[in-house]
Amino acid sequence: MSQSAPQSMAKGKKAWLIPVLCLIAGGGLIGISTNLAKFAGEVGLTPLAFLFWSITGAAFILFSYALLRRELPPLSKSTLSYYLVAALVSVAGSNLIFFSAIPHVGASFVALIISLPPLLTYLAAIILRIERFTKLRALGVVAALVGAGVLAARKFAAPDASVFWIGLALCGPVLLAIGNIYRTLYWPDNLSPSALAPGMLIAASVLLGLFSILPNYSLAVPLAEMLPLGLIAVQAFVFAGQFLLLFLLQKTGGPVLLSLLGSVGAVVGVPVAIFLQGESPPEGLFLGASLIALGVVLVTYLWRGKNGGIKPADSIKGGLAAKRGKK
Repeated sequence: MSQSAPQSMAKGKKAWLIPVLCLIAGGGLIGISTNLAKFAGEVGLTPLAFLFWSITGAAFILFSYALLRRELPPLSKSTLSYYLVAALVSVAGSNLIFFSAIPHVGASFVALIISLPPLLTYLAAIILRIERFTKLRALGVVAALVGAGVLAARKFAAPDASVFWIGLALCGPVLLAIGNIYRTLYWPDNLSPSALAPGMLIAASVLLGLFSILPNYSLAVPLAEMLPLGLIAVQAFVFAGQFLLLFLLQKTGGPVLLSLLGSVGAVVGVPVAIFLQGESPPEGLFLGASLIALGVVLVTYLWRGKNGGIKPADSIKGGLAAKRGKK
């Protein structure tokens, strides 16, 4: 008995640490990714070409990782539909919107609006009874949303604001929020993150390839210099790490904690865009970033608590199944 208690405490501490580390690392990769997308445009890569070849490379990396772990993505009617829907809302659709908008609105703005999904995810989770309502957690989510909202409002008010591209960019967080809920509710039984991530990326690569059939959309890569190819390779590894961590966080932390990836990405991506890419700091940056940071702290701190903790994907599915059984 004397040994079991410390072991249980150590296990509990580790269970808390893993999703928080995934949140920090995954969010950091998102912030880097948005800045790489801006740099890609400056070296002649179109948003579709850069996204397609980077996603394809990331799919190869994660497929190789799954092969080494002997956890290959299974193929069935249910898993194929899961891969396709998750790929559309979480990868292909949302990232194509973001990468296309970056040349028009800036990498710092896109990095900031990726922090918007928490409120949408939280509201959906409350409605679907995935999460229990707690005042402090709701305050944290709202704080993160208000912080990003302050920056978005200032962007709209700018004299040279592109209303179309700002509005289109704001559709991306909606897709991300849908993806956060969908991947949790329909997580295939008994499958690991390392098996699901490559399946989703392969599906995303196929969808983006089909999109290139449309007029004026090409997958061509300028080959006069090695820089575009090198940039694609770097982004492929960034995507591989980002989406593997996304599924790990989804499994251990649930959809609301997962939705804070964008907030962490904003904290990383905005300084990189300003200091390394020479973008002008968005107006209201200090207030917005402070509110976003407060939201992350409140939600992640409350996740540790014994009461009202955020549920991981497997317990969410089990709880919903039990409710259906009672009905």
